[in-house]
Amino acid sequence: MTTSFHPKILSREQLQRRVADWRRAGERITLANGCFDLLHVGHVRYLHAAREIGGKLIVAVNADDSVRALKGEGRPLMPAEERAEILAALADVDAVVVFSETDVRALVREIRPDFHAKGTDYTAENVPERDEVEACGGRAVIVGDPKDHSVTDIIHSRLQPRRS
Repeated sequence: MTTSFHPKILSREQLQRRVADWRRAGERITLANGCFDLLHVGHVRYLHAAREIGGKLIVAVNADDSVRALKGEGRPLMPAEERAEILAALADVDAVVVFSETDVRALVREIRPDFHAKGTDYTAENVPERDEVEACGGRAVIVGDPKDHSVTDIIHSRLQPRRS
C-alpha cells in the first residue's frame, strides 16, 4: 500500500498506540468497518450515526484483496489508499486503518472497542464479529438508515440500458 501522509490514516501498530492514548484520556472507542467502494450517502449516514454513539470513531477499510474476496472480480473500483483518504477527510472520522482480513475479528482483539457499529443490513444477533466484540468487553450496535443504498446497486443501475 502506498504510504499516506494523512494524519488520520494509521497502520495497525500506530492505531494501537493511538487507542491507548485515547483510553488514557478517558475516551470510548467505536469501530465501524466496510469496503466503502464508492462512498455514497448510506455510508455517510452510517458513519455519522456511529459517531453519535460517542467517543472516538475508527473506520476499518477492507484492503483490495479482501474486497475482491467479498464482492467478486472487478471490485474494488478504487484502491484502498484512495478509499481510506476519502474516509479520513470526513469530520466524523477520527482514524482510518486498512485491514486485509475479510472481517475485523483480529482488529477487534487488537483495539478492544467499546462499540462495534454495523449498518442496518445486520441485526445485533448476526453481526459476524459480535462474539469477538463481546469477548473483548464491547457491544455490537446497529446504526444508520435503512439499507437503501449499495455500491453494487449503483453499479448495476448505471450499467443497465436506459429506456426512453
